[in-house]
Amino acid sequence: MAKIVVVDDAKEVVEHIDHILRSAGHEVASFLEGSDVESRIADFGADLVLLDIVMPDRDGFQILRSLRRSEQTRDLPIVLVSSKSEPTDVEWGKMQGATDYLTKPFAGADLLSVVERHL
Repeated sequence: MAKIVVVDDAKEVVEHIDHILRSAGHEVASFLEGSDVESRIADFGADLVLLDIVMPDRDGFQILRSLRRSEQTRDLPIVLVSSKSEPTDVEWGKMQGATDYLTKPFAGADLLSVVERHL
C-alpha cells in the first residue's frame, strides 16, 4: 500500500481517482487547490503525486517546479494528469520535471498502471 496525493480542482475527478486508488489498497490524500500543497505533500509522506495542470490558484507546472526544488520532494514521482493531450503538452510537462503524464479521460486500469510503474 502506497501513500498517494491527488491534486485537482475538479471534485468529481478527485473522487474518481480516490475511488480507484483506495480500491487498489492505497492510502490517498486529496487536495482541491494548489495553495500550500507542497508542505501538505511532505507532511503526508507521499510516495507519489498525481497533479492536475490547469487549476485556478496555481497551475500544476508551478507546483511541480516547487516540489522539484525542495530537498524533501525533489525525487518524489510526480505524474501530471491533464486534459491537455497534445504531444507538445506531454513533452513540456516532462521538461518541467514530471515523472510521467496521464491524459484525461483515462481508464482505471491506465491510472493503476502508471501508479504501479512509479512506485
